[in-house]
Amino acid sequence: MMDAIVLLHRWLGVVLCLLFAMWFATGIVMHFVPFPSLTEAERFAALAPINRTQVVIGAADAVASSGITEATRVRLIQRSDGPVYIVSGILLVRAVRASDGRDATVTSADVALAIARDHARSRGIDAEQATIVARRNYDQWTVPNGFDRHRPLFRVALGDAAGTEVYVSSLTGEVVLDTTLTERGWNLAGSVLHWIYPTILRRDWELWDRVVWTLSLLASIAALLGAVLGLARIKRRGGLLGSPYRGWHALHHLIGLVVTFFLLTWIVSGWLSMDHGLLFSRGQLTTGEVGELSAAPDWRTASSFGLEPKSSAVREVEWFAFNRTIYRRDRVVLGSQTLTGVSERPSDGQASILRKQEIQSLVARLAPGCALPVVLADNDDYPAHSILPGAPVYRSRCGDLWFDIDGADGSVLQRLDSSRRAYRWAYSALHTFDFPVLMAHPLLRDVLIVGLCALGLVFSITGVVIGWRRLRLSFAS
Repeated sequence: MMDAIVLLHRWLGVVLCLLFAMWFATGIVMHFVPFPSLTEAERFAALAPINRTQVVIGAADAVASSGITEATRVRLIQRSDGPVYIVSGILLVRAVRASDGRDATVTSADVALAIARDHARSRGIDAEQATIVARRNYDQWTVPNGFDRHRPLFRVALGDAAGTEVYVSSLTGEVVLDTTLTERGWNLAGSVLHWIYPTILRRDWELWDRVVWTLSLLASIAALLGAVLGLARIKRRGGLLGSPYRGWHALHHLIGLVVTFFLLTWIVSGWLSMDHGLLFSRGQLTTGEVGELSAAPDWRTASSFGLEPKSSAVREVEWFAFNRTIYRRDRVVLGSQTLTGVSERPSDGQASILRKQEIQSLVARLAPGCALPVVLADNDDYPAHSILPGAPVYRSRCGDLWFDIDGADGSVLQRLDSSRRAYRWAYSALHTFDFPVLMAHPLLRDVLIVGLCALGLVFSITGVVIGWRRLRLSFAS
């Protein structure tokens, strides 16, 4: 039995030692430089005040013009070519002009370039030298599935000192991503390698998923076998624990003993990032829950909100369905909003967030026995954050099933059953060290992650040397 373990660990190690070294090195990079994204603060900073004189049709007319029969959300924003409604359904999204309901899909490179320039100027980025680089479905930074609703995308180089590039959705005309030269460079040395994320592979999600899942599983087996061998090979010398090996093998053995627990939990939790419902629940809403939450409202009732501005400086208006009622949220600045609903609200009919009673009324239809929602604490073991800075997230416990709902726009942020809660610790906590106590002490978390990954890297390098020597001997003979 032990001979079989030795043989399997040896050759898995020869094949995977470089992969281990790469994962540890790139893990350090990823901790400090995440994959490029457009933050909500950046998106909102680029929004211009809506020109209400050009808004002729209402939200209900926009839904009718879009052709999306199951529309659940409608947003009104100002683009460089005029105000548009963004109509969203469960799967589809469309843009229509607020002046006459015509299709507002972006097909012209000149329009995309103007949108990108306006976006940049609003954020204080120099865009005088902006040019269209490409119009395509995929590139290295737009392979995530979240961009599927916006493809193809216009890639625009702004020509500023930071080498900023932005991506304009051809379906909505919104900027959906920005990257800088520094982000792109570090991510080529970080996320792209760590996730095995080359465009040619990642654009085929199923193939990429199978490749990374298989490699991660083999790596987990190799680490487990190594832990068994490492513990079995411990020798006592003069009352001290030691290694029977010499040279690189001894270094590999001793460092491996030091990092055994971290190595196992980190590699296995990395494999669990590709679980996708195999061992743990996915946290997805059931068909019935989706039907309840995404039931298309009677958009004709949205006309009761009118088009009158709550403020002349409003930069985004959104209508959304929640608990069988249509709400309208007006946003002037990033950290605040005005929320209006058809149901009875405070005396003036307006508030800034959804009330607990409104949340409770909805979740009572999703699951039985739901307690009154509570506001999530900042240091909760299962964190969730509102799209609106400072807005509360409500947690409704329905027995073993929990729903976390954004108080700003009614979105379900998390669906947590016991399996999903276990997954939070088995994957996220063990792989990213986002334990609440460490999140409260970020410097300590940084030191632990960098230190342990550095030890893992050194350990992996010893494996690379041993593997190389083994291959040389095998081919020489």
